[in-house]
Amino acid sequence: MHDPTALYTVAQIRDIERETLSSIPPGTLMQRAAKAAASMALSLLKPPPGSAKVLLVAGPGNNGGDALIMACLLADAGLHPTVMVCADPARQPQDAQRALERAQAVGIRLIAPSAEAIRFPVDWDLVVDGLFGIGLTRAISGPLVALVEAINALRCPVLSLDIPSGLDADNGCVVGGDDGVAVVATHTLTFIGNKPGLHTNEGRDHAGEVQVAGLDIDLSTFAPALAFLGSERLFLRHLRKRRHSSHKGSYGDVTVVGGAQGMAGAPVLSSRAAAHCGAGRVFTAFLHNPPAYDFLHPELMYRDAAQLEFHTGVVVAGPGLGTSDEARSVLERILQSDCPLVLDADALNLLSRHRDLITVVSQRAAPTMLTPHPLEAARLLQSDTHQIQADRLIAARTLAQQCNSVVILKGSGSIIATPDGSLVINPTGNPALATAGSGDVLAGMCGALLAQSLPCREAALAATWLHGHTADALVVQGVGPIGLTAGELIPAARQILNQLTEQHAQRDNPR
Repeated sequence: MHDPTALYTVAQIRDIERETLSSIPPGTLMQRAAKAAASMALSLLKPPPGSAKVLLVAGPGNNGGDALIMACLLADAGLHPTVMVCADPARQPQDAQRALERAQAVGIRLIAPSAEAIRFPVDWDLVVDGLFGIGLTRAISGPLVALVEAINALRCPVLSLDIPSGLDADNGCVVGGDDGVAVVATHTLTFIGNKPGLHTNEGRDHAGEVQVAGLDIDLSTFAPALAFLGSERLFLRHLRKRRHSSHKGSYGDVTVVGGAQGMAGAPVLSSRAAAHCGAGRVFTAFLHNPPAYDFLHPELMYRDAAQLEFHTGVVVAGPGLGTSDEARSVLERILQSDCPLVLDADALNLLSRHRDLITVVSQRAAPTMLTPHPLEAARLLQSDTHQIQADRLIAARTLAQQCNSVVILKGSGSIIATPDGSLVINPTGNPALATAGSGDVLAGMCGALLAQSLPCREAALAATWLHGHTADALVVQGVGPIGLTAGELIPAARQILNQLTEQHAQRDNPR
């Protein structure tokens, strides 16, 4: 069965296409793609669809051919579509040329991308983007820039075929960077297999709702997928309903280490998140001047980091830690312990400044997790954020292998990577998470799940999914995305975690 969560590179898709095309009649894949796209288009139109005004934009490649065949199928369904042909017929691939000839033969209305047409005098009900596919390597240029910008200004649904034109299918960047443009679709129907660029970096801003049309190709005979989309099924079996006979020691200790002068809020947020996500006990170790207790959550135990021995429980190191010599000394002691460890924020900055510590991390036997944002990852890899974002999957995998650790590369479509090379793109979350302290909350969640004996990879998958899903749920309730604060995530995450655990328990033990 086709797995829509499996993510394939452009090179892999091209290999699959070539092998498939060698054994089927010409035009078969185009016909299948157009049929799937026409069905989706009809589902997006308000009834009665026969009166709908549909524009299909057909580019110079096989994506344009898909759009042309799709127009013929829509006409068969009783619609009167218009196709804007943005191609020189003499330079089109053979399948696309045949598609154009078919559209002409059945009387499809064809128009050129003139300045007047690009201003869209018609109030379209649906626009289909078949301009460029996964093979685009140069920024969209010339008059087509104005066309893409005009499409993006429309208020009707926009359905992109395979990939929003102008988006890189592998990395989710707009082709051409700051000089490029890409279609902002409300829906994308991607063909053969799902693509990583639709789900990370700028992909989620451009792809909208993504569906996969497998085109009746059996992918089991081809190379394994590059990565997978995350979901709760990847970690759900590790969530256990609590036994009546359990106690606080059953759910582990978490020690959050940070709190340099002027940065006390970060470890407090991490600690509160760890407590609300189920750790049995939570200690907060401050580098400077630990408060007597937390007025809001007095159950948190505040300590002086210099006085602590790090030999039990899980340690979350870095929130508000600073990068002083004193902070480095504390981190060195932590790295020498055999505790499961989450390294976040300033702990990562210390590793990048003192690269001998990276070697220490890579040699740890205990589970270790790193939670960098792109700038922190760039420092660790001695790169820059542009290069990290240009290939987030490879950056996360490289860092996981160098540090022998599970890595959560944060951002839109966070990447979870393991030293063995496996990659997962987290599908949850929204711009509400672009707020101070959000990463501290995630680090605390990771620590709590590790303390409750989730394996390191599954703890990272669960925490990242939960963190994003909590923000999604709050936005649905009207809390954000503008103005959501990190602290608001914490009690909401507790509720969702309990719901997940209960649902899993009921599924395992139906009565």
